[in-house]
Amino acid sequence: MSPWLFNHRAARGFLSLDGLRAAVEAGEVATVMLAIPDMLGRLKGKRLDARVFLERMLSGAEACAYLLATDVDMNPVPGYCLTGWDQGYGDLSVIPDESTIRVLSYMPGTVLVHADLAHPDGELVSVAPRHMLRVQLERLQARGLQVCTGWESEFVLYEGTAPQARAAQYQRLRPVSPHNLDYALDHPPQLTDFFQHLEDALHGAGTPPESVKTEGAPGQVEVTFPYGPALPACDSYTVYKHAVRHIAQRRGMTPTFMAAPAARVGSGLHLHLSLWSGERNAFAARFGETDLPETMRQSLAGLLSGLPHMAPLYAPTPNSYKRYNPHSFAPTHYTWGHDNRTCAVRITGHAEGRHLEIRLPGADANPYLTLAAALAAIHHGLTTEPELPPPTAGDAYQARDALPVPRDLVEALADFDDSKIAQNAFGAAAVRHYAHATQHEIDAHRGRVTDAELERGFLRA
Repeated sequence: MSPWLFNHRAARGFLSLDGLRAAVEAGEVATVMLAIPDMLGRLKGKRLDARVFLERMLSGAEACAYLLATDVDMNPVPGYCLTGWDQGYGDLSVIPDESTIRVLSYMPGTVLVHADLAHPDGELVSVAPRHMLRVQLERLQARGLQVCTGWESEFVLYEGTAPQARAAQYQRLRPVSPHNLDYALDHPPQLTDFFQHLEDALHGAGTPPESVKTEGAPGQVEVTFPYGPALPACDSYTVYKHAVRHIAQRRGMTPTFMAAPAARVGSGLHLHLSLWSGERNAFAARFGETDLPETMRQSLAGLLSGLPHMAPLYAPTPNSYKRYNPHSFAPTHYTWGHDNRTCAVRITGHAEGRHLEIRLPGADANPYLTLAAALAAIHHGLTTEPELPPPTAGDAYQARDALPVPRDLVEALADFDDSKIAQNAFGAAAVRHYAHATQHEIDAHRGRVTDAELERGFLRA
C-alpha cells in the first residue's frame, strides 16, 4: 500500500467521535483543547469542558479574528484586511475537524482537536495556514496527484526553565549537552530521560517518531517522522512541538525552535515529499531508466523557480536568514542534486521510496505554510514547465551561477510581495496578508539595538 493511504485515525492516540463520547462517559476525558494553527504554526485556542464540547461545539465554536492578525507576542497589528480596530475585531467560527481527535497522553484526561476558521457565512478563511495547505493539495489532486510528506525537525534544548531563560535575557544559557553529540548513543542521563518521555508521549498521541538523535551543536536534537498524508503530518508536527515544550518545562529545561539560536548554530525543518499517482510513486525511476521521471523533473524545476518568490512562507523571521551560511548544511543557493546535502533540494531514497528533501526551511517555519509554498512551486513547475538547471554534483556552496538564497527578510519580502507565482497560487489577498505580517516583523527589528552593535560600536564609533 502506498504511504499516502495510511489511515492515521487508526493509529494509537486517535479517537472517533463515538470513541470520544464513550471516553467522556467513562470519565477518561474531561477536557478538549480546540486548537487553531496561527500564522507561526503555533496552536491557539481554548480548553473546553468535554461535555460542553460534545453538546454545543461540534457545529462550531467562536474565536476572535485577531488570531490571524497579531505579531509574535499576540499584540493586535493594524492594517490587515481580515480584521482590525475599524472592524471591531469580531469573531470567526471555529470548526472542529472530527478526524483529528487525539488523546494527549502527557496531559491526562485531555484530548486535542484541530480546527478550521470560517467567516460567519461559512466560507473558510483564505489566509488560515491549514486552509492554504488544503487548497494546494486540492490543486494537485485535480491533476491526479497525492502528496506524501515527512518532517525532519531540529531544536536546541537548554538547562533551566523558560522564566529562568527570560530572566537571563536569553544570554549565557547552558545547552543540556556541552559539546557535539551527533549520532551519539551515550547521552547524559537527563537527556536520555527526556528522550524516553518524549517518545512515549508522541506514541501515545498518535505521532510516533521514526528516530530521535542528538545533532551537531551542543544541546541540539533531531526528531524525524515517518511518511504519511500531508495535512495530518502537519497537524502531528504541531502536536510534537507542543509536547516538546510541555515535557521540557516539566523537566526543568527549555527548547528553542529558532533557526539560528546562536552563532554558528542552525536548526532546520527539512521537508521530505513525493507525489503519488494511485499506487505509484511518480518520483520513482522505472526499471532500467536513467533519466528523471517527467513529474520529478517538472517538480524540481518548479521548486527552483518558485520557492525564491515565497521565502517569507518558509523563512518568516530576520533570524531565519542567519542560518544560511556556507558549509553549515543549510543551503545558500537554489540548487538541486543527487544525495547532496549542500543543495537546497536533494533527491534521496530508493525505488518506491525515492523523494525530494527540501532543506530551505528553518526550525522557525510554519509547517502548513512551508508545505503549501513547496506544493505551489511544484504546481507551477507542472503547469508552466520551466527549464531545469543542471544538478550540482559537488559543493553547492560554490555554485556561483545559481540564484542565491535571500540575504535577509527585506530581500525576501521584495520577491514575495509582487510575485505572480505566489498570487496565482494563494490569491492576492493571502499574499497581501503575509506580506503585511512580514513587513511588521521587519519593522519590529529595525528599531532594536543589538548586542553586536554595542560590541562593535560602543567604544569605537
